[in-house]
Amino acid sequence: MAIGLGGGSPKRESGRERDGAREAARERERGPEHGRSTPGQVRVQGRPVASFPLVSPEAERGSVRRITVVGEEILHRPCREVVEFGSPELARLVDDMFATNQVAEGAAIAANQVGVDLRLFVWDMTDEWGVRHVGHIANPVLDEVPAARRRLVEEPEGCLSVPGPYVPLARLDRAVLHGRDKDGAPVTVEGRGYFARCLQHETDHLHGRLYLDRLAARPRRSALREMASSQDAVTARRAARAAGLGKEYPRSGPVTGS
Repeated sequence: MAIGLGGGSPKRESGRERDGAREAARERERGPEHGRSTPGQVRVQGRPVASFPLVSPEAERGSVRRITVVGEEILHRPCREVVEFGSPELARLVDDMFATNQVAEGAAIAANQVGVDLRLFVWDMTDEWGVRHVGHIANPVLDEVPAARRRLVEEPEGCLSVPGPYVPLARLDRAVLHGRDKDGAPVTVEGRGYFARCLQHETDHLHGRLYLDRLAARPRRSALREMASSQDAVTARRAARAAGLGKEYPRSGPVTGS
């Protein structure tokens, strides 16, 4: 099954519970459309805010980029450190990543998923306690968790670069991440539950690792088969969402970025 993360045993679920959890995961990844989030239930860059628009300002400004898929070389090698902060190019990339994530109904997206070789990812998702988390981070580093304090939880996990399947995978139920924002200011973000899973998943991307790489051979093959059968439907849904937000959806072709 999943490649072990060390320490403890993952929670086991029945088939019915697993199906329910899979649908819940999909529901959490369906992005907001209009209005404003509930006051007091939003954390931006790890800090609580009184109110926040359901479609983030970054997503409103940004353009939708093509999402890379498993097998493309940029997804399977470590990304470069961000060294130039405060540039218009980096700000535009962050905006575009938010817009792409919004259209793709994602929880988060890494720069190499839009064809850019940089250690950067953005997130906009709601956890199981109803708290919405929004933000971005460059050059993230996860805190090490002592073995005695590690608790693994197995839940369905998906990926925008593996469109379609959700596969049970064990992850730590808590994560603390340190990095920089687009202007170079320090950022520390702490997540529990689904948000912790999100932070670990995206950090993996920046090391050139997909969640498929943590799976045993059989579930990995099954996920790839499911992706092949559902990819066209996922693409059509993303294109429809882009149109609904007044954005152009990129068709298949080479990824642009650097």
